Amino acid sequence: MFDLIVKGGTLPDGTTTDIGIKDGLIAAMEPLDAQAGEIIDATGDLVSPPLVDPHFHMDATMSYGIPRINASGTLLEGIGLWGELKEVMKADEVKARALTYCDWAASLGLLAIRSHVDTCHDSLMGVEVLLEVQKEVAEYIDLQLVAFPQDGLYRDPTAYENTIRALDMGVDVVGGIPHFERTMADGARSVTALCEIAAERGLMVDMHCDETDDPMSRHIETLAFETTRLGLQGRVAGSHLTSMHSMDNYYVSKLLPLMAEAEVAAIPNPLINIVLQGRHDTYPKRRGLTRVKEMQAHGITVGWGQDCVLDPWYSLGTGDMLDVAFMGMHVAQMTSPAEMQRCFDMVTTGNAQIMGLQDYGLRVGAKASMVVLDAGSAVEALRLRPDRLCVIAKGKVIARQARNEAQLSLPGRPASVRRRHRAG
Repeated sequence: MFDLIVKGGTLPDGTTTDIGIKDGLIAAMEPLDAQAGEIIDATGDLVSPPLVDPHFHMDATMSYGIPRINASGTLLEGIGLWGELKEVMKADEVKARALTYCDWAASLGLLAIRSHVDTCHDSLMGVEVLLEVQKEVAEYIDLQLVAFPQDGLYRDPTAYENTIRALDMGVDVVGGIPHFERTMADGARSVTALCEIAAERGLMVDMHCDETDDPMSRHIETLAFETTRLGLQGRVAGSHLTSMHSMDNYYVSKLLPLMAEAEVAAIPNPLINIVLQGRHDTYPKRRGLTRVKEMQAHGITVGWGQDCVLDPWYSLGTGDMLDVAFMGMHVAQMTSPAEMQRCFDMVTTGNAQIMGLQDYGLRVGAKASMVVLDAGSAVEALRLRPDRLCVIAKGKVIARQARNEAQLSLPGRPASVRRRHRAG
């Protein structure tokens, strides 16, 4: 007797199976002729492990237009605007927006999120709020928090001690922003200090690294070095890495093996990177996405991140990681069948690896979290960004949507077609 059976679904690798769920775990993955509290017919539909976002800013989400709009569309104005927003935002508003975003995420099958939270305001209000949110959504979303000194660990006078305070409060991951320090030397020094804090506390590191068009911003090199020196292999990620887009090819040929040796993961954020970078260019205009395929060719784990939805840096966004992968696939020119499949894997298993999610995936014994999509394959899911027919979180159905049929009346043509034209 199972609590749930998901029957006949197609897994991302193309195989079909039934999935039996008991006590919040996957108890069987094989053809099942058994009783269950509920049977979900997924025949012909894609059944995927949950979508995962390893890079987000939940303390800022859905604040677009408060107190004003980013007129230039640049990263630096966004940072300045965030400073203005911090002075007027209230804890209950931040919490309400974060919980609303978590509702969006859950409805889309996004059940694991890593969110950076600013540690430069002495009140640490954002930290307190997101720690509350983390507890409230724990039954359906795994929310990791990163202590993020947004204004610079050394550039901001109290950021260092506030970051330590945030970690003491229970924040999960050590963050940083070395390219925003006053000098390159201070940036490198901040990488060293933050990695040492992580090593002492046994924590992971996720650092905003070289989010700039300046090809001489090379803090990823220091991050790789410190990762190896301190034995942090497999626990460190460099987010954005947009300067690599502009770096000299010979230098990159040296850098990539260093990253691979250190097992440093990379998290480009394609929606945001292509909007914020290259703003000072005329033509040719750089788009700022880091060298995804080249990193993967060196065995470096690369995952797509969302970064922002309706905040000082980005005026759009839905929370759908398939939108993120779809854009990344285009900008990175990953359009062969194998590369498109890899783009889907990047927002599921790859991002789960970056976040260190131990009980993730479609396998017996793993946590019973999954999403049924109105698509026949992983690549079709990227093409369509389809409806989520059913979302299961830790063994419980938390969202359902009826299959969407759009009516079409044309002479001699079918009476109805599926939204976005599913091929099957």
